[in-house]
Amino acid sequence: MAWLQRGRAGRGYLAAALLVLMPAGASLAAGGTCERIVVTGNADYPPLLWVNPDDTSRLTGAAVELLENALQDSGIHVDALHVGNWEQAQQEVRSGRVDMLAGSFLTPERFTEVDYVYPPYMEIPSVIFVRRGEAFPYSGWDDLRGKRGSSLSSSSFGAAFDTYAADHLDVAAMPGIEQAFEQLLGGKVDYLIHERHQGLALAAQRDVLGQLDILEGSLINEQLYYSISHHSACNSPTLRGALAKGMYQMVRQGEPRRLLEKYRDKWAAQFAPVPEEEPALE
Repeated sequence: MAWLQRGRAGRGYLAAALLVLMPAGASLAAGGTCERIVVTGNADYPPLLWVNPDDTSRLTGAAVELLENALQDSGIHVDALHVGNWEQAQQEVRSGRVDMLAGSFLTPERFTEVDYVYPPYMEIPSVIFVRRGEAFPYSGWDDLRGKRGSSLSSSSFGAAFDTYAADHLDVAAMPGIEQAFEQLLGGKVDYLIHERHQGLALAAQRDVLGQLDILEGSLINEQLYYSISHHSACNSPTLRGALAKGMYQMVRQGEPRRLLEKYRDKWAAQFAPVPEEEPALE
């Protein structure tokens, strides 16, 4: 019965989160200008995005602050909400109940659902994680043939690799990073495909970083974008123009890289051991 209770709790949590979203339609001023946008994304994507430990209904991370900075001059307020897992986040944006995704790769399927904000704000390298000391020769995708791999079920690594993997590779879809690490470290698979920054951050959180190696050379590099729902009441030339202008300035100034480092440190600080207090001198 525990799974049923968790399922009911999850649905209740999502419903409560969506109640918070209800005023989003009221975020339009009299002139039709959007004064507030609701953004969500993959809540398991540090240091770019994760659940705010001080308020679990909201998200924090480099992607949130970067968007806030890009829109600062426009006066548009950013509300970053946690609405569930990555699949749920995408569904809320498809429906227009949430205005934006705080990070997604460009795929042909999404062209029918969202408008991408240019320029992209970061290049994300995806790499191959293996057990420490069990690296194998790797010079290209063909070297993965005949081996057992895994990735997260919600992950995409670009149309070219996704198609190649479906046709030639044995890659099991894992429901979450916990199961993915367990399969790899337990010897059930030979490698795990995951984004480099996020994989390292999540491995550090789970204290398994010392049990992993990364094969030399990235699997693939994909550009990460903000994207706006076609059904968002805020999707207008005014918003798209403000986003494009703000993001151009942010990228030109190197803000994405600075914020990545800032939030990498903030993420790591959550798991740092608390120093023991020195005994008071009598």
